[in-house]
Amino acid sequence: MNFSSKLLENAVNEFAKLPGVGQRTALRLVLHLLNQDKTEVSQFTEALNRLKEEIRFCQSCYNISDVAVCEICASQKRDHSIICVVEDTRDVMAIENTAQYQGGYHVLGGLISPMDGIGPSDLNIEPLLERLKAGEVKEVILALSATMEGDTTIFFLYKKLKDLPVQISTIARGIAFGGELEYVDEITLGRSIATRIPYENSLLK
Repeated sequence: MNFSSKLLENAVNEFAKLPGVGQRTALRLVLHLLNQDKTEVSQFTEALNRLKEEIRFCQSCYNISDVAVCEICASQKRDHSIICVVEDTRDVMAIENTAQYQGGYHVLGGLISPMDGIGPSDLNIEPLLERLKAGEVKEVILALSATMEGDTTIFFLYKKLKDLPVQISTIARGIAFGGELEYVDEITLGRSIATRIPYENSLLK
C-alpha cells in the first residue's frame, strides 16, 4: 500500500497491529480520526492513555477493575462460596450478560499453551489455590473454552484442586469443541453454567 504521507503510514501501521485489523481497515479508521475535530481526537487518545496508566486488576479475582477490589468481589449480593474460573475479562463479561450466575470469579489471564510458551506459572493459578485454602469456597466452576488449550488447563487445575475440600464442576458441553466463551450466545452459555456437572463425570465420557 502506497502512502502519500509518512505520518499517515505510521498511524495506519500502528492501527494494523490490533487483532483482526488489516491495513485497509486501519486506513479507514485513521482517515476517520483525521476528519474528526481535534477535541474528539484528544478525548480518544486521552481515554487510551488513562486506560493504560490507571487500569488495575482486582487483587482478589484478577478481573480488570478501576479499584483495588472489583465490584463483583465487593458485592454483598454475590455468592462468594462459588468461584467461576475463566480465561480472561471477556469471559467474565460474557457470563455476566447471561444474568444466570451470581457467584464470584477468578481470571487466569490465559490458558496453558506449550506451543506459545505459556505454562502454569504464567497464569494466576497460585492465587486461586490460596483463595481456596482459605476455606470459604465450596464450589469451583471451570468455565474455560472448549479448545485443546482449555481442556489442558482444566485437567491441570483438576489435578491441583481434587484434594481440596471443594466441589469441582465444569460447564455443560452445549458449546461445540473449539468454541470460545465470548462468542457463545447468551442463552447457550447461561444454560451451560446452570446445568454444570461434576468434572469427574466428564472424565467418564
